[in-house]
Amino acid sequence: MTQPAVTSWYAVQTQPNAERKAVFNLTRQGYHVYLPQYLRRRRHARRVDMIKSPLFPRYLFVAVDMAAQRWRAIQSTIGVSRLVCHGDSPAVVPALVVDQLRAREDGEGLIRLAKRPMFAPGDKVRVQDGVFDSCLGLFEGLTDGERVAILLDLLGRKVRVLIDADFVTAA
Repeated sequence: MTQPAVTSWYAVQTQPNAERKAVFNLTRQGYHVYLPQYLRRRRHARRVDMIKSPLFPRYLFVAVDMAAQRWRAIQSTIGVSRLVCHGDSPAVVPALVVDQLRAREDGEGLIRLAKRPMFAPGDKVRVQDGVFDSCLGLFEGLTDGERVAILLDLLGRKVRVLIDADFVTAA
């Protein structure tokens, strides 16, 4: 009687921006791979796009049966930088971690992230991009999910400005 395959999850560090290349090559070699992704807003040339991005840049998960599969082959796969190890042996990622990530996926296989915590009215904030780059202001409130209202001190008076929420950080 043969023993059932015991497969565990392991973390793989990929080369920069090579997550999809690593997934392709690992899958081609017969490994089961999981790359958690989410929708990220990208601003480029005055356009805003929603693109799929890795939840953990430069990392993905691979399921390996250590008794049946050669795990050292992962190290030399195109797109892979290294298999995360403790000493000489690969570090096991608890299956619960992968299961919980998959439980947060929507119908398209994308992980829905909770809205990031925003500021309380009156909190000091700094603008990171755009016309008001590096300006300090006071958080006033949310207008919609994408923009925030802040009060900037311009020309000696407080001016209410609406800015993309991604461009505001704590001061």
